[in-house]
Amino acid sequence: GERQVLFRGERRESVDVHRELGWQPLVLRPKEALALMNGTAVMTGLACLAFARADYLLRLATRITALNVVALQGNPEHFDERLFAAKPHPGQTRVAAWLRQDLAIDAPTAPLHRLQDRYSLRCAPHVLGVLADSLGWLRAFIETELNSANDNPIIDGDAERVLHGGHFYGGHIAFAMDSLKTLVANVADLLDRQLALLVDVRYNHGLPSNLSGAEAERAMLNHGFKAVQIGTSAWTAEALKNTLPASVFSRSTECHNQDKVSMGTIAARDALRSLELTEQVAAATLLAANQGVWLRERAGKTDIPAPLAAMREQLAADFPPVIEDRALEAELRLCLARIRSRHWGLYA
Repeated sequence: GERQVLFRGERRESVDVHRELGWQPLVLRPKEALALMNGTAVMTGLACLAFARADYLLRLATRITALNVVALQGNPEHFDERLFAAKPHPGQTRVAAWLRQDLAIDAPTAPLHRLQDRYSLRCAPHVLGVLADSLGWLRAFIETELNSANDNPIIDGDAERVLHGGHFYGGHIAFAMDSLKTLVANVADLLDRQLALLVDVRYNHGLPSNLSGAEAERAMLNHGFKAVQIGTSAWTAEALKNTLPASVFSRSTECHNQDKVSMGTIAARDALRSLELTEQVAAATLLAANQGVWLRERAGKTDIPAPLAAMREQLAADFPPVIEDRALEAELRLCLARIRSRHWGLYA
């Protein structure tokens, strides 16, 4: 019941709002006030949110890559199981297996257009695999912190001891979130490179410039996904800039009592910002990949493997092909909302 709140658009004294609502103000017991405002609890809660988003982003980026292999007429043999037996990082191997599943790599394939695709396709399991292999230790750091005492002092009631220590220090969460920023930014960079290939007639192997679906006589009047690619490049640049680790910027406070702190809450907030940006990149690249596959279908030049055909059927209801230019902001925002709600079930 202390201090002020905004209630129904009006700044009010908390105790008056409590009285009006018939609420009994909470009376805190010893040590509870510090536990409520301790930065380690905040950074750990944010880390939980970031972890769940990163786990889904990994799966979505894999599905987008599979769509782009089809759109760019890529070589699915880059994901052959025998290749990954020679470099068996578990997460990397799992991403390659997802790609084989999406691309039906064990089924008969059309003649290959080239031996080696550019790195953003060929090395996708290696890029995404770093995130996949890191999620395990990130989860271990976060879960251990969740199930720990991070207060000071610690009371040993049995031995009647008061133990003064530093369990409030959030170094493990700070390191995990600083690391996650880099992992996620690399996903943004991967998808941004794939989108850059899709829109460029020098590298997209026969797709129209900027993925425009306009008929030939109106092609010069339509820009397709040009502006989307420009925006995606900017979001990626910000995510990459954001990888500077927060944990190295400790400042001394409280007359040098708090002279080395973790900066973990800033690291966790940064990680969430990087995820927000990378989800925007994923939304843009997903819609562009879907457009690229549609253009191949329209030209009668591709067969869509069943897992990707099912995904495209789900997308079709909300995201029709771009033929004549139209404002895409609402569709990008809807796609972003779908990503954040984990709308599409992706892999077992």
